[in-house]
Amino acid sequence: MCKISIQIAEASGTRTPSTSTPQPTSSSSCAPYWLESIKHQGLSPFNNASGYRIFRDVKKDYAAKGDGLTDDTDAIQKALGDGGRCGPGVCNSTTRTPAIVYIPEGTYLISKPIIDYYYTMIIGNPNCLPTLLVSPSFNTSSSTYVLDGDPFMPGQNGKKSWIATNTFFRQVRNLIFDMTQFPSTQLIQGMHWPTSQTTSLQNLVFRMATGKESLHEGIFSEEGSAGFMTDLAFYGGNIGFHVGNQQFTTRNLTFDGCNTAINQLWSWGWTYSGVTINNCQTGLNMSHIDGGNLTVGSITLFDSSIKNTKVGILTARTTETNPDSAGSLYLENVEFHNVTTPIALEDSSSSPENPGKTLLESKSGNGVFSAWATGHRYLPHVGGVDDEGMIAMPKRPTTLLDKHGGYLVRSKPQYESVPRDQFMSARDLGCKGDGTTDDTAALNIALTQAAAERKILFVDAGFYLVTDTIRIPPGSRIVGEALASVILSSGELFNVMEDPRPVVQVGLTGNYSFWGQNGTVEWSDMLVSTRGQQRGAILIEWNLGSYDGEVSGMWDVHTRIGGFAGSNLGAKECPTTPDVTVTNENLNKDCIGAYMSMHVTRWGSGLYMENNWLWTADHDLDDPIDNNTQITVYNGRGLFIESQRGIIWLYGTAVEHHVKYQYQFANTRDIFMGQVQTETAYYQPNPDATLPFGENATYFDPVFTPSSNTSDVAANGWGMRIIESSNIFGYGVGLYSFFNNYSTACSAVFSETKCQSRIFSLEGGAHNYDVKIYNLNTVGATSMITVDDVDIALNVDNNSTFVDTINVFRTHQD
Repeated sequence: MCKISIQIAEASGTRTPSTSTPQPTSSSSCAPYWLESIKHQGLSPFNNASGYRIFRDVKKDYAAKGDGLTDDTDAIQKALGDGGRCGPGVCNSTTRTPAIVYIPEGTYLISKPIIDYYYTMIIGNPNCLPTLLVSPSFNTSSSTYVLDGDPFMPGQNGKKSWIATNTFFRQVRNLIFDMTQFPSTQLIQGMHWPTSQTTSLQNLVFRMATGKESLHEGIFSEEGSAGFMTDLAFYGGNIGFHVGNQQFTTRNLTFDGCNTAINQLWSWGWTYSGVTINNCQTGLNMSHIDGGNLTVGSITLFDSSIKNTKVGILTARTTETNPDSAGSLYLENVEFHNVTTPIALEDSSSSPENPGKTLLESKSGNGVFSAWATGHRYLPHVGGVDDEGMIAMPKRPTTLLDKHGGYLVRSKPQYESVPRDQFMSARDLGCKGDGTTDDTAALNIALTQAAAERKILFVDAGFYLVTDTIRIPPGSRIVGEALASVILSSGELFNVMEDPRPVVQVGLTGNYSFWGQNGTVEWSDMLVSTRGQQRGAILIEWNLGSYDGEVSGMWDVHTRIGGFAGSNLGAKECPTTPDVTVTNENLNKDCIGAYMSMHVTRWGSGLYMENNWLWTADHDLDDPIDNNTQITVYNGRGLFIESQRGIIWLYGTAVEHHVKYQYQFANTRDIFMGQVQTETAYYQPNPDATLPFGENATYFDPVFTPSSNTSDVAANGWGMRIIESSNIFGYGVGLYSFFNNYSTACSAVFSETKCQSRIFSLEGGAHNYDVKIYNLNTVGATSMITVDDVDIALNVDNNSTFVDTINVFRTHQD
């Protein structure tokens, strides 16, 4: 999700979590990294400041030394804030000032907290990870964080600079945080990371003082709605990973010598994959209680190991704890080796020396546990039960597994071993990216040329206005800059609701007798968006089939409809109207921003997706009055997968605020999901899910009954819909409905009338074979699971934290 220089997969390969002890990499072995030598000519077209710099090298541009002796704090801070950027107390959000702060190899002495800024990518050299060396006299008077992603505002009673649930567009990768010189008995924390969607941490190492007296911590997060982290290593310290958030997908985390590896403050749903815990006192502590209630909704842990540790997992859930479905835990393919107590129940008599009752034990503390669960189960022919203990191991589709039998994972390629001359720039090839010039022809030529020459296309930051389909051919490798490389559709070709067409098309389609194109594509760090009314725009259409063990990938590729400068779909154009009954006659048709966010067609397969957010904006990120003003923008459909062959992985994906559904799977198979997350449209049911798009049977659209009642909870879009599909595996699913016509009263824990009646639907009877969902969490829905129009699980029977939780749902027994 390890070595100090963590091994990233080659472009076409896969990787499995490392269990080796990281070793320092000598600076003399550092290879040049293409990102620092390529020409940087990215644009931020809607930033009025002339000469705004997107790429910032802390050494070349801001005089940082990186010699381990010079205090480099101010130089790095200046690189983060230079150019009138969105800093603490300056603005709530903006898309106008994106930046990459690049840190070359070296050791950077840090004497006080570094404050991150909105829309910032902090990137070190992956060939030789730079070290942030904490000074023994580090100043903790303002905070205890080395890198603070959201500082508290002085004198404002704990208010932070940004709203954690609206903190988007951030990355930190390829760094070492070395805190070992700071006194072990004083609290210091490597990172403060209360963030939300489109944020990621990758390839980070945290070195802390060892010993029982150590108060050092690696990462601290107390709130947010995220998100994704991968390839993190924690050594020593009191707590490696000290976290709470609505939901997260985290994979390939290594802990060695921590007193507590993971201290789970709270969660609705949290998915851990590929975790390695070694030589710790406690592996995972999820036993927290506040006001008599459990604070952790659910944890999903699989393909992981805990070794040489006293207590593997510490929980507090019993049949008497409140809420009754909170504290749900699901384990699958987890190895315990030399662990005194694999799972312990904390009680009033517990102590570090005596953790409490043993819930799961193994001979000599050794063994691989196929599957174990505690929580509410809905199994075939059983109905809802509260149970704890071993459960049948699901039959995993071999198509989704690596050679070791774990679910396949692929870290985002950084092409660290690829020389500079193997990259081509979109702007050098004739694209403008200025948000005004039609770049359709130039961008298609650039993509074709780069693929033909087997080179990587670097799409410089900018807004690439297109008026016809952009086609990505097989063999393409595409990298954006600063999450600010945006393909922006415009014009009448994308504005015909009766004839939808793709803005970006990956591979050409086939027909009912033949497959479409095959091969692989790697695509990372870009956005696809629309400008103004685009009633027929399908933002991404994936037709490409990857075969014979090859896998295509999309990492940090997002769709964003409305709510940003240049979209013409902001607070001014698309205001909310909760006090007006919206009908087809008075609906603001200028704010129909897209037809569908992403379509994996029947020909597409072999696709690995990681940290992708398909977002129809609910608020304006660039609102001039700067208060995250809500807006009403219409986008018909979210992520639709109808791949006949399937073989698709969804790690840390989120789909929000679409009219008819967020996720829909139809006539497909072999799908892996790791903590997917949805929100329904805030304006629904005013108008309801029948407007402004009619049903299109070609896309298997759900059929809703129109309603003239603006409080009708039956007419909202689905969070997830599965139609006649097989081998669908969800390891953490969060389906949320917070609003009814912009009111949150319906999502309150004790509300009698929920925001919508149904949110998760399985349709097709026996044709839905082997659907397994672990730790389903819903908000604001009366029925949590509906099967062929029958509600089989209700929220009132599964109360958890703020969410309602079902620990295990299976359509078939193994």
